[in-house]
Amino acid sequence: MRRLVPLLLAAGLTAQRLPDPEALWRAKRYEEAKNAFEALLKAHPANPDYRVRFGRLFLERFNRDEAFKMFEEALKMKKDHPGALTGMALILAENFEHKAVELAEEALKADPKHLEAQELLARLALEDNNPKKAAEEAEKALKISAEALDAMAILATIDWLEDKKDTPWIGRILAKNPAYGEAYATAGHFFVINRRYEEGIAFYRKAIALRPDLWAARSQLGINLMRLGQEEEARSHLEMAHNNGHTDKPTTNTLLLMDTYKNYATFKTPTTILRLHRKESELLQPYFQAELDRCIRTYQDKYGFKLERPVQLEVYPNHEDFAVRTMGMPGLGALGVTFGYVVAMDSPSGREPGKFHWASTLWHEMSHVFVLAATQHRVPRWFTEGMAVHEETAISPDWGDRLDPHALSAIKNKKLLPVADLDRGFIRPSYPQQVVVSYFQAGRICDYIAEHWGYPKLLDMMHSYAQGASTPAVIEKHLGLKPEEFDKRFIAALEAANKKTIDGFEEWRKKLRHVSELAKAGKHDEVIQEAGAIRDLYPDYVEAGSAYEFLAEAFLAKGDKTRAIAELARYSQTGGRHPALLKKLSALLEEAGRNKEAAAALLRLNFIYLHDEESHRRLGGLWLNDGNLEGAIREYRSVIAMKTLDPASAHYNLAAAYRKAGRNDLAKEEVISSLEAAPGYRPAQKLLLELAQGEK
Repeated sequence: MRRLVPLLLAAGLTAQRLPDPEALWRAKRYEEAKNAFEALLKAHPANPDYRVRFGRLFLERFNRDEAFKMFEEALKMKKDHPGALTGMALILAENFEHKAVELAEEALKADPKHLEAQELLARLALEDNNPKKAAEEAEKALKISAEALDAMAILATIDWLEDKKDTPWIGRILAKNPAYGEAYATAGHFFVINRRYEEGIAFYRKAIALRPDLWAARSQLGINLMRLGQEEEARSHLEMAHNNGHTDKPTTNTLLLMDTYKNYATFKTPTTILRLHRKESELLQPYFQAELDRCIRTYQDKYGFKLERPVQLEVYPNHEDFAVRTMGMPGLGALGVTFGYVVAMDSPSGREPGKFHWASTLWHEMSHVFVLAATQHRVPRWFTEGMAVHEETAISPDWGDRLDPHALSAIKNKKLLPVADLDRGFIRPSYPQQVVVSYFQAGRICDYIAEHWGYPKLLDMMHSYAQGASTPAVIEKHLGLKPEEFDKRFIAALEAANKKTIDGFEEWRKKLRHVSELAKAGKHDEVIQEAGAIRDLYPDYVEAGSAYEFLAEAFLAKGDKTRAIAELARYSQTGGRHPALLKKLSALLEEAGRNKEAAAALLRLNFIYLHDEESHRRLGGLWLNDGNLEGAIREYRSVIAMKTLDPASAHYNLAAAYRKAGRNDLAKEEVISSLEAAPGYRPAQKLLLELAQGEK
């Protein structure tokens, strides 16, 4: 959609002997073109057309902010300028923003023959997974101009997405322009956003075969090859695009990210490839590998499907690196993303402790791997996300996301989408937080189906999607309901299940503020009375300053540790993730002699945050005393991997665990390491002597 439609400059241009910015632009003399436009604007400050063209130059040269500024200035001069409105729509469309549609429609109202706006509407409709509307918009473009190549490309793409091997539209395009690689690049874009990456790559290859200097398509080819782990070829295409002036952020940042891979370690098994940053690989590898293996075993059984090749998991300690890895995808969840058999996600260290459940994210993304592979990527986004959210809680009830205020508001204000249109909530949200709400809704839909029709029904639906069936057809075939009736029943059930929280939300919010004030004043009895009353109004609220936290602190202040434990346990079971509160729960349980429960609380923390040395030490000790020797060994090795400031005791603890497990050779190595760190460390001296005597 970036084909530029030349505008004739004012006749006064030649008379004033100003440089022709359009000619300089066509010659790729971009800096000179920029200077010429600036001179032109100075000479004609009230002409909006020049600003629109200058904005398009900025847009082509990857300066979105300046482009948007030019379009805004043009609209101040002429509020319905179709070129300015279309330029703005193009920028917003890149981020899948809903307002892009509105702006393109405004451009057409201003000029019903504005071809670029009409073609953009066809593209946006197809991005919204509405091929019927996309085709209608494309046909309108062809009525404006029989040369509307981008409209033809949309129509060809619709055919290809429906698995039609032949489409008449590509022949018509190439008859008009045999080198129009943009048509295949358009198809590549749509296959990628529908997560059909290998097919998308094939279309990008066709695009650059027709036109080798189509650098945007070559860049996308490189980015998507990288997404599938084909990094050597990816780099060659990205470097070629970059060296030829295609220096947009995805191209540049992806090359920079690839340069950092020398800092990563790779661990391979027959079924997995695990890439971890070297600074934390020793700590993370045992935990991530164990969960990867458990995921694969579990999902193979649940889905009745075996993966064809190893899964590659990449874990990024720098969130910005993860963002680069996933750049350009619609409805991006901020924690993880799946590209077929390649998964990328944040490291536990890349997020604020307690804000990220890495194990839940891993299981979520691995569900995508299986569902996409089993359906050959022919499945709507809402269903894959819904299945993944459902699977998180199926593994452990405290793992999945809770009912948050955004979802509450959406239920209360009737903002949930019909199931047949739910993909729009992920791709082009119409209000802030709609993506988050759509994750919640999709997960609850899968929960509802599993509860009322049984989990196998979800698998039946998955297989129908693999055959190309639409959501309305799948709902009717497997649930025996029209989609509208399903929506009615599902929403009624959701409203009934959350009625207490919805009706009491304003009261809860007001009283929680009051409880906070009481806690600050040290009025513990009043805190207990007030917080106890509102906790059950909104039991899913486990964020900072929850009723559970206020109650536990009040009970502790009054010396009632039993009730404090009960509140913290309820907080943990509901999904509370703050490390300090989970550690406090564990300490109280251990003090009460409930060591198995204390260990379980710390194990729950391991799935949330792995960079807490004290927790590893304590869990290692609890498991050592309980006879879980392999668990104790793993925890003590984690302490060493964290480059502890007390290596003597860390190596000694590991030595003690190895000795208890009968692995005396390893115990001796660790006790020697302990003494190397602190030669006078008496416990290590004693253990070394005992080991030496045992060898006699």
